[in-house]
Amino acid sequence: MRGSIALRGWGGTLARVRQHFSHEPAADEGLALLPLDVPFEPFALPGADAPLVSIVIPVHGKLAYTLACLRSLALQDAHAAFEVIVVDDASPDDTAQVLSRVANLRLLRNPHNLGFIDSCNAGAAAAKGGFLLFLNNDTQVTPGWLDALLACFAERADCGIAGARLVYPDGRLQEAGGLVFADGSCWNTGRFEDRDAPAFQYRRRTDYVTGAALLVRRAVFDRVGGFDTRYRPAYYEDTDLAFAVRQLGLAVYYEPASTVVHCEGITSGTDPGSGTKRHQVINQAAFAAKWAEQLALQPPPGTPLEQAVRWQARGRVLVVDGTVPDPTRDSGSLRLCGILRLLDQQGWSTCFFPDDRRASRRDRLALGELGCEVLGQEELAKWLRRHGRQLHAVILCRHTVAGQYAGLVRRYAPQARLVFDTVDLHFLREGRAADLAGHPGLARQAAASRRSELRLIERCDATLVVSAHEQALLSELLPGARVELLSNIHKVHGCRQPQEARRDLVFIGGWGHPPNADAIRWIAGEILPRLRDALPDLRVHVLGDLPDEARAELARPGLELHGRVPALEPWLDGCLASLAPLRFGAGVKGKINMAMSYGLPVIASTIAVEGMQLTDGVDVLVADDAAAYVEATLRLSRDARLWRQLSECGLENVRRHFSVEAAAATLERVLG
Repeated sequence: MRGSIALRGWGGTLARVRQHFSHEPAADEGLALLPLDVPFEPFALPGADAPLVSIVIPVHGKLAYTLACLRSLALQDAHAAFEVIVVDDASPDDTAQVLSRVANLRLLRNPHNLGFIDSCNAGAAAAKGGFLLFLNNDTQVTPGWLDALLACFAERADCGIAGARLVYPDGRLQEAGGLVFADGSCWNTGRFEDRDAPAFQYRRRTDYVTGAALLVRRAVFDRVGGFDTRYRPAYYEDTDLAFAVRQLGLAVYYEPASTVVHCEGITSGTDPGSGTKRHQVINQAAFAAKWAEQLALQPPPGTPLEQAVRWQARGRVLVVDGTVPDPTRDSGSLRLCGILRLLDQQGWSTCFFPDDRRASRRDRLALGELGCEVLGQEELAKWLRRHGRQLHAVILCRHTVAGQYAGLVRRYAPQARLVFDTVDLHFLREGRAADLAGHPGLARQAAASRRSELRLIERCDATLVVSAHEQALLSELLPGARVELLSNIHKVHGCRQPQEARRDLVFIGGWGHPPNADAIRWIAGEILPRLRDALPDLRVHVLGDLPDEARAELARPGLELHGRVPALEPWLDGCLASLAPLRFGAGVKGKINMAMSYGLPVIASTIAVEGMQLTDGVDVLVADDAAAYVEATLRLSRDARLWRQLSECGLENVRRHFSVEAAAATLERVLG
């Protein structure tokens, strides 16, 4: 059923959507809204013969609001094709006459007033799209709103309904998903709060979302019978729809990257004792009777809202690292984002604290896509004093961070499982750097890191390492410690170009990581000149952050310094091989995993392949001097059969040892 509509390509949509938010005003600045008192002039909505989305807008009068809503839709440059259906529910004004002059608008007219529910069902029955978007006429949409809702479906296989972040015209938050209590009463999460507060900036499962801006697959809507007419004319139909969709095993999501301004109460009023609004009280009883069994699992009335929001979660997990992870920056960030995604999939409510306390709105939205709330507006010690008792587990990344906070966690969250994620063993990497450089100061630093890391491992309930080599080393040094293997996490993309269509070599890694800087210098100073003696036209492409002074130092023919790039695919699909000439380091190398996940053969040093369960000549070519890199490159350029073998075996290595499934099993053992 979920595969009935293809959404390939939507996984990266939010990268475009986030651009729209770069200049969004602060919450107290309000929002730029289209005026209501504008003389009507005909305009056109986007047209679509085969729309992906049908936007259904029921109306009963209030023409000025309807026109402002439609104009806001006309201004959108949505990636998805959509149609707009307005269902005129016997409006007492000239709504039908005026709207007939809006090009590409599908106007349906009820013979008499049927109410909100029947109007929505009528619009859905006439829809052409595979998705239905129910939208109130007293709303105005903002850039990226529809693409963001669709991205939620593309990125969450269990998504049955997605709802926008609703805000008042003055900029205050109106709703970030809805809560349902055991008596059937409801509450709009975040009502009247700052719309950009961290608590409302992450995608999460919620009990329901209001029908003011609700996206659902048409097949799912039809399967549950549409909006239940027992709630005529309106109220509780959206909550009922959410419970019906959840009964199918699907989830309801709040999507913060989609913002819709809602002038609440324009159509039905705000007084629950009169007009259509009175059905809000009447229909609560009908809803409670229909869903009595399910409501018994909801939080009791009076439950604190912070607790009610996480009622369905297995528990709360705090993750702390030095900075907000950026998967385009380094392998450690890619792994951490994979861990955060898995925590959400396993049902944990996750929050992340960057030790530098720097997190932009884009950062919050990026981690918000993973279901993770980003903290940092206050010191961690203050946050732990207020929330520590709610935590099931705390994951502290890197010994430089863990050393600061392990004591605070034990003090304010004594019940929490304390997990130390080494990322890689710093003392091992630093010790090898000291040996290579013959530098006493580096050796002292490595010794200090060793003492710090070993103390933390003894102190914590569990320790995560990324390689089997490091796990074996720690089992010798600290036989009583619990050390679990949670390596890099990679999706297998597959090989998309044959050997004969490829040329050049690629190195992936930023200059800020010392092993990478040493490797790039070695490539530039010794490996590349020898390669070009044998293959004069060959180039080595370096992908990763580089300071200007490094560019000046490294500049030479054949070395292409691209800096950080938005996507690695052009090089991973087009180069002959990937280089990993690391002379010191620790852990497992994401640059190797990444290349192999695209079926790109790798030429790497002995240090680089340590702990990665690779065999020279089978799934990798090992080279430890410049001449060996030249020989390996020549072999790959001349032997298509060898190239295919390394490509296929590298892919299998990623599937077997660096899969999502392996990481998920480790997290379940450690936290479950």
